[in-house]
Amino acid sequence: FSVSFGLGALFQPRGLVTKSARGEISSLLDASDFFVDAFWVGKVGGGARELSDRQRRQLSSLQFTEFRARYAGVSRGQAELILCQLPNTGEMIGCAGIEVSPIPERSLKGPTTRRGPLMSNVAVSKKFRRKGIGEKLVKEAERVARYEWGYDDMFLYVEQRNTAAVRLYQKLGYRRLWVDKDARTLLPTTKGRLEDAPTKIVCMRKRLNLGFIGRLLPF
Repeated sequence: FSVSFGLGALFQPRGLVTKSARGEISSLLDASDFFVDAFWVGKVGGGARELSDRQRRQLSSLQFTEFRARYAGVSRGQAELILCQLPNTGEMIGCAGIEVSPIPERSLKGPTTRRGPLMSNVAVSKKFRRKGIGEKLVKEAERVARYEWGYDDMFLYVEQRNTAAVRLYQKLGYRRLWVDKDARTLLPTTKGRLEDAPTKIVCMRKRLNLGFIGRLLPF
């Protein structure tokens, strides 16, 4: 359980539930459908605001394949998908993934010299944004990484053009390690296709054992 302290937390629905998907296929299927609407529709960078039936089927299938590979059948302490739900209806309004992963140096294809918890697949329902849900999910992922898995650092990747996400992570104490200027991403187009598009990926790190003061330090 984690508490959000930002101004948006004042407008959060009461009694929000954060829990692990536990690698259950039914939960991963639900999370995949949720992620399509929360992340892929109107994706930062010019993604289509409405998906064709074909795009939606493709993205749902791709997302479920990724979630199953990352979070199903994995040993405890290695990967987890965290879900945020409304207390009465169980409606999913957010998710965040965390997994122990090699952390490359200087770029996504660079050499790896360390392993650590990597946060990914962070998404919040469009109608529940600016209510501190993203911060709540990040804090829960950090709690798991530090107190359940025993790590002192958290890493993440974020597209540089996703300025709202970058600002949130910086506010929460994450610092840039490097920028990969030659990265690629999928982009749903208004022509009904999924396009392989260029992007810039920022790798960020937070030292979890420094508490509030860690937000103020430049490393």
